[in-house]
Amino acid sequence: MRIGELAGLAGITTRAVRHYHRIGLLPEPPRQPNGYREYSLRDAVELARVRRLSELGLSLEEIKGVLADDAGKDLVEILTELDADLARQEEAIRERRARLGRLLEQAERTGRLHADAPVSPELAALFDDMARVSARLPGPEPAMAAKERELLAFLETCSPGGGRGWLDAMVHSLSADPEAMRRAYEVYARLDELAEAGEDDPRVESTARAVVDSIPAEAVQAMTVPDDAGGTDGFAEAFFADFAPAQAAAVRRAMALLWERAG
Repeated sequence: MRIGELAGLAGITTRAVRHYHRIGLLPEPPRQPNGYREYSLRDAVELARVRRLSELGLSLEEIKGVLADDAGKDLVEILTELDADLARQEEAIRERRARLGRLLEQAERTGRLHADAPVSPELAALFDDMARVSARLPGPEPAMAAKERELLAFLETCSPGGGRGWLDAMVHSLSADPEAMRRAYEVYARLDELAEAGEDDPRVESTARAVVDSIPAEAVQAMTVPDDAGGTDGFAEAFFADFAPAQAAAVRRAMALLWERAG
């Protein structure tokens, strides 16, 4: 049997057969005087077994171990691990579908999705509250409000579970207290006013204190003072670089005041 016939019987390509030879998965038969490899029925049986194991999800390295002599126990162990891995994948898929379902329900209910979607239902509800407050403003929404939404979505995605208690507390407090949201929008407007100001602008201090006063006490209590409260790591540098000088100065001062309260 030639390599093309062997591959056709097993339902794979000749290129795959040659690859199995290179990695030692399938023994390469000696060449005949005419230069062609001559495969036996045993080769076809082994190749079919490789395909079956591959379709179960085993890697080629795992299949090599299974095909080794006295590997029966290894096969049971590998299949058990594979079954557990598939169970984890099924659970992950169920969770993803649940998130997609919530997003589709939100889109059906509101007729749109937030620009920062997908986010948690709690954060989506907060963004809905922000949209309602913004719609009642006499003018356009402060640019700082949009920046806040981007930051909240980023922090929800990237903050480790144990380090986001303050974020959860803030989202809960802002959603539960209409006055807290109103104060937040007043602060957004004050920060917008500093967009063209210098770091020494006298409004920096009062704006920083307004930022602190706008943050719910529940969120302040959940904060932990970082080892580098001065903010000199790469993320902090990128974070403050996204603000105008006076805005950055006000936010830095607000953070210092918050660390005093939290500490």
